[in-house]
Amino acid sequence: MSETVLQSWNGSVLEITLNRPDRLNSFNDEMHGAMAAALDLAHADPRCRAVLITGAGRGFCAGQDLDARNPDKMDGPPDLGATLNTFYNPMIRKIRRLKKPVVCAVNGVAAGAGANLALACDIVLAARSAKFIQSFARVGLIPDAGGSWMLPRLIGEARAKAIAMTAEPVPAEKAEAWGMIWRAVEDAELLSEARALAERLAAGPTEGLGRMKDLIQAASGHTLDAHLDLEAEKQREAGHSADYAEGVRAFLEKREPNFGGEA
Repeated sequence: MSETVLQSWNGSVLEITLNRPDRLNSFNDEMHGAMAAALDLAHADPRCRAVLITGAGRGFCAGQDLDARNPDKMDGPPDLGATLNTFYNPMIRKIRRLKKPVVCAVNGVAAGAGANLALACDIVLAARSAKFIQSFARVGLIPDAGGSWMLPRLIGEARAKAIAMTAEPVPAEKAEAWGMIWRAVEDAELLSEARALAERLAAGPTEGLGRMKDLIQAASGHTLDAHLDLEAEKQREAGHSADYAEGVRAFLEKREPNFGGEA
């Protein structure tokens, strides 16, 4: 197993740590393979009811390791479209399609595709010292890894264009104020807060949270009428679940529910 991405279990939370700290956790092909394996485990392993993604060292992720895509070291220009289709796009799709909550703890700089990896997650916490940088303009590229799709939905077209075209860093507190992330927290408290949140979500109604994730992500592409129909469909499924029965039972008995994460 590659050491470029670490996996560990904290109860039913699968913790995934990007682990190339000497390169600010920038992605090379080996790291992409390890990340794909970790996300596949999250999808397939019934023990997993939530995921926490973070980075080792002083940065979260600097995106693509440009040394691995340096035209001066290649026979010709790299096919970056193939890089996206082979590595980044499947990674973003796996995160968005995972029927379990994904928490991201941004422990330092998140740049380029690293920033957009974080923004693809369901709930993002960032250390106050962290910064989000759409660094693509500095090297003549466009926001990728879903960035050009997510940014205008999160912060609006005007802000999205400005931070993409200028590559101006967005500090964690500004990212929170803009609605780019959920919360900025003290650096020393980041991992403990992120773990507590992931544990809380892992103890929740996993199937219901997965349906909730699907609905919210789909909303921007639906008319109200179409979305109301989808809500009714998903709520019918949720109402048949063992977790709903347990939730009602616990409410009536005035106790905390003990969800099994069951359909």
